[in-house]
Amino acid sequence: QVQPVESGGGLAQAGGSPRLSCAASDLSIYTMGWFRRAPGKEREFVAGINWSGDSTFYANSVKGRFTILRDNAKNTVYLQMNSLKTEDTAVYYCTVVYCPGLVCLPSSRHNWGQGTQVTVSS
Repeated sequence: QVQPVESGGGLAQAGGSPRLSCAASDLSIYTMGWFRRAPGKEREFVAGINWSGDSTFYANSVKGRFTILRDNAKNTVYLQMNSLKTEDTAVYYCTVVYCPGLVCLPSSRHNWGQGTQVTVSS
């Protein structure tokens, strides 16, 4: 099982551009995704990337602002966040996913990371 470890969160200004990282041994062979859970809301899909990095998937709410990237040599997946909005405030998680359509779903066979908090101030 892949055991992701997320990092890179913190306090950011609206309009800022932080980058989140998700590291795990052996994630290079998996399609990976980012999800987030805002206060009082359900966890939602943010972005996904296939193992080779040539297919990416985004939620409409982040399309054009966030970019998912991966470096398989480092067993790391990134979420480059641009043009941050206060509504992007959430705990961000990564996990192994499958993408049957335009969005991705978490694999039940793999673990979630502990998440990394992103707080956007106006």
